[in-house]
Amino acid sequence: MGLGVPGLEGLVSEPACRLCGAPLRVSFADLGVSPIANDYVDDAAAPERFYPLHAYVCDSCLMVQLGTIVDAEHIFRDDYAYFSSYSDTWVEHARRYVEMMLERFGYDADSKVVEVASNDGYLLQFFVQHDVPVLGVEPTAGTAAVAEERGVPTRVEFFGSDFAAQLVEEGHAADLVIGNNVLAHVPPVHDFVEGLRVILKPGGVVTMEFPHLLRLIEKREFDTIYHEHYSYWSLHVVERLFAEHGLELFDVEELRSHGGSLRIFARHAGNGAGAAVDELKGRERAARLDRLETYTAFGDAVREVKRNLLEFLIGAKREGKTIAAYGAAAKGTTLLNYCGVRSDFVDYVLDRNPHKQGTFLPGVRIPIRPPEHAVETRPDYLLILVWNLTDEIVEQMSHIREWGGRFVVPIPELRVIE
Repeated sequence: MGLGVPGLEGLVSEPACRLCGAPLRVSFADLGVSPIANDYVDDAAAPERFYPLHAYVCDSCLMVQLGTIVDAEHIFRDDYAYFSSYSDTWVEHARRYVEMMLERFGYDADSKVVEVASNDGYLLQFFVQHDVPVLGVEPTAGTAAVAEERGVPTRVEFFGSDFAAQLVEEGHAADLVIGNNVLAHVPPVHDFVEGLRVILKPGGVVTMEFPHLLRLIEKREFDTIYHEHYSYWSLHVVERLFAEHGLELFDVEELRSHGGSLRIFARHAGNGAGAAVDELKGRERAARLDRLETYTAFGDAVREVKRNLLEFLIGAKREGKTIAAYGAAAKGTTLLNYCGVRSDFVDYVLDRNPHKQGTFLPGVRIPIRPPEHAVETRPDYLLILVWNLTDEIVEQMSHIREWGGRFVVPIPELRVIE
């Protein structure tokens, strides 16, 4: 239901768990209020909307999710500024995935691959290069247009069971369905997974990648909580969701991407789970992901990260040091807004994406500049907001060492890289 507050249209209260329907009563991480992470600001004097950013854990099924959500149509608009291809690391990750899937399952010109949330065609382009028929499904028109330019046919639509049935009628039943970092972006999780079941051929495979809740907790990655991410997944919870729609997990891989992710392999039920699935569920139990107190303790870890970052920034400024940041990504919006870090601490944020350059980071209104701007201003410290790409950024920006510049990584423990 809408909250009925002027200026908060699109904000919806979710008092019940979106997996099992139980009341949401237990806090996981309360990050106050924050703007939409990818709503970059063109005019620093323009007004801006802030929304509650509070994640809860269901004390019945242990699914972690936002308690109030912003409708997807208000987030994934035509001017959505996230383009996957601006990260070399992520594109290479996609290329390796395609090569692996071609070798393991033998997809060819007689197969059909459908990717949900296909963005700018960063992944499907590699199937196209191998003459495998593809279809992207992407709700943001701007990124879809770039995909089409790459030769990736793309439908501009939100994915769900009704649209999946329509695609099947049109001849797009899939041998492989891909969803990378989309499961967290879906409020109606049951309708989404039912859509996967509908579009999947009898012998087909679904692969989904998403940040692993276990790693989020262990590495204190609270900055991956933002309004685009409606939910946060452990293996045992996602297995339950898929099972309720007749899909079983038969394999799982642990990935380094996004601070620690899972890639699950699913198929129509009937053959049983794989050994890797059972082994990882055992490790989740050993890490006490089946205990409510594991989740309720996370808030203290979040506050400690905030204190450590602020202590460093205050000390650096008192020493007369200049500080810039790298990565105008959603996690940076969450981190800086929660910590109250604005241009009194950080002069600007560097980003390779030209769609972001010349704008301001939401909420904190820190200007976004191209990477070469660092040469002009020679900052003493470069705060890496996209810590999951630290190696790529340190290599790309290694020239800051010429004037004694150093890198700062805030999560999981603040560290300075000489």
